[in-house]
Amino acid sequence: MLKASLDFARRHIVLFGATKFAAGLIIGFGLGVYFLPILTAEEGLDEAALASLQTSIERSGTFQRDLPGSDAFHWGEGTIMVSRDRIWLDGAIAPGPDYRLYLIPSFADDEASFLAIKDRAVQIAEINAFNNFSVMVPAHVDVSAFPAVLIWCEAFGEFITAAELS
Repeated sequence: MLKASLDFARRHIVLFGATKFAAGLIIGFGLGVYFLPILTAEEGLDEAALASLQTSIERSGTFQRDLPGSDAFHWGEGTIMVSRDRIWLDGAIAPGPDYRLYLIPSFADDEASFLAIKDRAVQIAEINAFNNFSVMVPAHVDVSAFPAVLIWCEAFGEFITAAELS
């Protein structure tokens, strides 16, 4: 009887340990996916660089935290500026993995409205900084043909923020 009880306890201890180990791996992987981009983020533009770009602004818009698709973990705030060959932000976006900047054919303020037009959107660049970032516009893209800009998390299919350009 004692041997059967010990075998039963041993199996359950091993099962508990294996489950705890697997849960730790899953949680660790999830945290790594989220925090790695934050730890490896590039430095954003400093005030002098932002000031030097001001003369080339063709259009601009405002990222706001209160968009229907934004939440406590997915947001942007500040002024997004567009020139013929560059798009830059004087502000911040929520940190996260695999962010992409899109020029979009109509304003989208949540995931569903972006997914409805994503096939007509133009991906401009990956975003590797979360404050005052700057990305180059590919030469073949006519920025004047797009009335809005959007930031999207490709890894998780999450809307981050968007702005209408004027």
